[in-house]
Amino acid sequence: MDRKDFINVKRIVIKLGTNVLRGDDGHVSLPRVFSFIEDISRLVNEGKQVIVITSGAVGLGKKKLGLESTEGTALKQACAAIGQSKLMSIYEEGFDTYGLVAAQILLTEDDFSVRERYLSIRTTFNKLLELGAIPVINQNDTVSTVEIAPRYADMQVAFSDNDKLSALVASELDADLLVILSDVNGLYDKNPKTNPDAKIISEVSEVTDEICAMGTDASEGGRGGMRTKLEAARMVTRFGGKVLIANGKEPFIIKKIFNGEEFGTMFLPQTEGLSDKKRWIGYATNIVGKIIVNAGAKEALIKEEKSLLPIGVVRIVNEFGKGDVVSILDENEHEFARGMVNYNSADCLKLVGTHSDNIIQILGYKNYDAIITRDNITIL
Repeated sequence: MDRKDFINVKRIVIKLGTNVLRGDDGHVSLPRVFSFIEDISRLVNEGKQVIVITSGAVGLGKKKLGLESTEGTALKQACAAIGQSKLMSIYEEGFDTYGLVAAQILLTEDDFSVRERYLSIRTTFNKLLELGAIPVINQNDTVSTVEIAPRYADMQVAFSDNDKLSALVASELDADLLVILSDVNGLYDKNPKTNPDAKIISEVSEVTDEICAMGTDASEGGRGGMRTKLEAARMVTRFGGKVLIANGKEPFIIKKIFNGEEFGTMFLPQTEGLSDKKRWIGYATNIVGKIIVNAGAKEALIKEEKSLLPIGVVRIVNEFGKGDVVSILDENEHEFARGMVNYNSADCLKLVGTHSDNIIQILGYKNYDAIITRDNITIL
């Protein structure tokens, strides 16, 4: 795709990673942050809508306290509480210089996982953009309990880093383009740290499993890494959005990108067009429960888009309630779908391997023939 066509968009999510915001001394680089603010302000004044996903609160809190490290969840949460107000003041002061208003939004996993809150946040986002404000979003590390609560031990959380958060926001707001600025130039055909001849891939038509396998884990100081960025790219492109991963340490990189210069790796949109509800089921919820199905049920779900009937269920894992979203796995325990259940885990256990005609006899009542109806299943 031509770069000019790629950047010809209205609504943009820009994610600024920890290592992009830090200077060589390990602290937040104010000149770089203000250069981002200048470039973003230019885009807004040109009529584009921009949402910012930012890291940096923990680092600012660490600096304020004069700490050498933030080892331990409680200390990290305390640093986030201290640093977040400073981080937001930087954005407020910067955007105010250009006559623009910044709006702080702090999000936790449950803000996406609970359907009512998910829809409420989307309404708020859209109103802010309508008013010409710039939402500045960060994970609410101060109150997030995912890392410390025992009940989360087996949970697949909606997001645990700002890469996934940026993808969820881009999905929720139907953004045209997600720009992920990191400390790497883009996706390489080999690991550039160990292969001097590695070449950057300028365009990816589809984020396949093979493409995702090319990602590496987080560098020091960050929670993401190329692997999480590729997962974010797969998610957003599946919804019909575009993604660009580029090096945020390149001076005035945002300005250069939107001038059409060749920086980073472009990920092209797919045409699946999942409904908002199926996006939420597949990607925005916390998952505790699991349903293991046989080969026949897997084929029926994927190829024929059928509902999940009790006869195709092999095993139930963990407790869940009616209306919860669960993970659907094959007998090799490979997750291939997610769905919203019509029965709780206790009832599902009683129905494993049975025919739908026997549901009333077994349970004493019958809501549906299916454990999960096809309209509430998202194939991953």
